[in-house]
Amino acid sequence: MPEPHSPTVRGRKLASELRRLRDHAGLTTEEAAARLGDDWSRYKVSRIEQAKTKPTINGVTALLDLYGVDSATRAALIELARNAWRRGWWEDYKDLFKKPSYVALEDDAARIDEWSPQLVPGLLQTDEYAREVIRTWEHGDEASVQRRVMARITRKALLGRAEPPAPDLTVVMDEAVLRRPIGGTKVMRSQLHALLDVGERPNVTVRVIPFHVGTHAGLDGPFIVLGFPDCIASDVAYVETKAGATYVESVDSVQRFKLDFEKLKAAALSIEDSVDLIAAIAKE
Repeated sequence: MPEPHSPTVRGRKLASELRRLRDHAGLTTEEAAARLGDDWSRYKVSRIEQAKTKPTINGVTALLDLYGVDSATRAALIELARNAWRRGWWEDYKDLFKKPSYVALEDDAARIDEWSPQLVPGLLQTDEYAREVIRTWEHGDEASVQRRVMARITRKALLGRAEPPAPDLTVVMDEAVLRRPIGGTKVMRSQLHALLDVGERPNVTVRVIPFHVGTHAGLDGPFIVLGFPDCIASDVAYVETKAGATYVESVDSVQRFKLDFEKLKAAALSIEDSVDLIAAIAKE
């Protein structure tokens, strides 16, 4: 039996496309399974379409043959299947990410837009800054803290990867983030210099909303919008609080988050002025 797995964004896209193609072919899951042979069952087809079972490439090919798809669609979906099940970095941290929904989404995103009014975003945190933040909510011993820090370090690697291409990250932060001395002066100075360094990457943009800006679109808390290529998935908004995480997927609701992020960028300093402010605070 194909192994169970935590589906990636690409895995869910493949599953939904296989279901759509079966419906278009006018087949039920029972009829599809019957035509595919003894190794297939309604249960197997259904689990593949729900992204609960990882299909083999041969299995995907058999389904596409049955549904009579054109050559372009066939090639695209087989390529999607080949890339859908690559092992995520979080598999080495199953003790920390029992349900790696967000990090799996983040890993597949082509664009990440993040509004952060309280802390430097996790993808931009230095090791010591991350350690100090994690200590505030990690109730285990120092070894547990270090384990989470190592996971965060591993997570940050996606900003510099070559294949698949690194996502474009745009961060808007409140000036308070820069002035709050997490971990003390030395740790914070190092963090500010790290922001200046990472901002030089072509795929990373850091902007700051200064104190003199009054009411703005981000006063109700942090959020992230994850953007994906149309061939993979629709955009998703993510909001995390102490009460838990919320994934917003409806087009209208995600659009509201996108508009708020555009308003935040409009209220923020330019990239150049943001760099100057970060550098000035670092000198202080």
